[in-house]
Amino acid sequence: MPGGRLTHQDRRRIAEGLAAGLTPTEIAGRLERPLSTITREVTRNGGPDGYQADQAQRATQERARRRRPTPVPAPAPAGGPASEQPPGGDPDREVRALEEQFTAIVIGTGLPRMTARVLACLYLTDSGSLSAADLVQRLRVSPASVSKAIGELEQQELIRRERDPRRRRDRYVIDADAWFRSWTASARQNTALADFARTGAETLGVTSPAGARLRDIGDFFEHVGRAMLQAAEQWRQDHSPGRAQHR
Repeated sequence: MPGGRLTHQDRRRIAEGLAAGLTPTEIAGRLERPLSTITREVTRNGGPDGYQADQAQRATQERARRRRPTPVPAPAPAGGPASEQPPGGDPDREVRALEEQFTAIVIGTGLPRMTARVLACLYLTDSGSLSAADLVQRLRVSPASVSKAIGELEQQELIRRERDPRRRRDRYVIDADAWFRSWTASARQNTALADFARTGAETLGVTSPAGARLRDIGDFFEHVGRAMLQAAEQWRQDHSPGRAQHR
């Protein structure tokens, strides 16, 4: 049933879709499920290459058995406060659930799991800035894992590095322009690919099948790269003044 919990049959259809080479988006469409539901399900049960429906079903049932029922609060004494429980439920649990969803979605874009976890952790931290030691402690992983993830995020310009003079160590920062920088970097890569394809087409001859193919690839990526840069610049023009007024 769309919107409810995944059934064993749903998991078999996910496994069949992965085996057939379908993307998470295509599988989500066939099952009429949110993309985040599919990516989270696949990620927590072996990833695209290791997902098995029966094993995922057993793991889900085991997690459900381990969950403890939420205790029912005792009625408040007459004339006393109705409840000492703050409204809104458990904030820590909500943040953890949000972090899991964020991580699953970012994994769906192609980032490795650890890289996605580091990015989600930085985004959902109020300061938007953490040191490597902070990330190791929060994510409970090795320094080497964090270092590798940081390197990948810096390469894609999704984060930037700042020196903390008080503690004499680097901090990794998410700012308002992180996705702008990453988007423009991707646009530049498309432009470089377009240049390469066109040069290759000239080398092979544009009348040859391979040359014609490279020419078409070059035209496509030049168009996409130019459109991406125009969209990014338009976004900056539309949004930067408003952000500056609210700082």
